Amino acid sequence: MAQSFDYESAPASAESETSPLERLAEIAQRTVEETGKFANVDAILRIPVTMQVVLGSATIPVANLMKLGRGAVVPLDHRVGEPVDVVVNGRIVARGEVVVVEEDNSRFGVSLTEIVGPLGQGDT
Repeated sequence: MAQSFDYESAPASAESETSPLERLAEIAQRTVEETGKFANVDAILRIPVTMQVVLGSATIPVANLMKLGRGAVVPLDHRVGEPVDVVVNGRIVARGEVVVVEEDNSRFGVSLTEIVGPLGQGDT
């Protein structure tokens, strides 16, 4: 069973106002202060990762793939309104809703609604 954190039902507290990455940085800083290890946490926090938002997927035979052309529609396994998966380095880390970015109406973004538990639980 996936462990998740639902922002909408979370109690109002200072911790729920911080992003998961900010919380990770705070934990890393506490670790440094308590143990003296990880002296260069900033170097770790600057490591780039690949983040993808998966709208859905489809499995089709090669013959049908070869017939695809401009304007073709490939139905995906996710339905409109279902959460999309946020994947970092191949592992599902969160789920969210597709939104239009307020500052630039020509771009999409993702509003996170659920953080998947540790070790990628729930990425079946």
